[in-house]
Amino acid sequence: MPFSKVELYAAIRHDARAEELSSRALSAKYGVGRRTVALALESVWPAPRKQLPPRISRLDAFKATIDEILREDLDAPRKQRHTVKRVFDRLIDEHDARGVTYSMVRACISGRRPEIRVEEGRGPPQAFVPQTHRPAEVLAEADSRPSARPNATDRSGVGSQQPRPEVSPGSSGLAQSSHHHGETVSATPRTSQTALRGGSPCRCTSW
Repeated sequence: MPFSKVELYAAIRHDARAEELSSRALSAKYGVGRRTVALALESVWPAPRKQLPPRISRLDAFKATIDEILREDLDAPRKQRHTVKRVFDRLIDEHDARGVTYSMVRACISGRRPEIRVEEGRGPPQAFVPQTHRPAEVLAEADSRPSARPNATDRSGVGSQQPRPEVSPGSSGLAQSSHHHGETVSATPRTSQTALRGGSPCRCTSW
């Protein structure tokens, strides 16, 4: 089954010309009426849809009043400007707008408030400028940014330390010397015997 009306018209015209199907057969095949088949055979493009007239709203009679209130708010202090609830209450109390709902007033104010600011020259029109990048530009921009994340060596601090000298456990008689505040300190390993669970002694060297 065709997806759009243009494709439907093309399919009907093709079957009528190639397979020589009748209007009744085309109507049964595509599930449309005889009038649709006749229109498809007469024109390649479907007729444009009729523009419906704007629907009359119960708020139309009070839109001029809402615009007047919003224009007054342009020169009023911020704390004295009308909220949507205040405008709705004024319409009910002062203008007897019984058929108007709060949601209708809120939708009207949300659209008219920025438009009135532009009409009165109080602000530029709000426009959205889409930002698009081609894939190559995005990759080049990402590669050119410096990495603010420290590497593993800087984060752990291991890279800045000097490696410790290795001491063989068997060198029990070796003396080490180190400088501490200008003094020479001699360290000699101590040897102790510790009995293991099996009863055999083990010579362990500690500093």
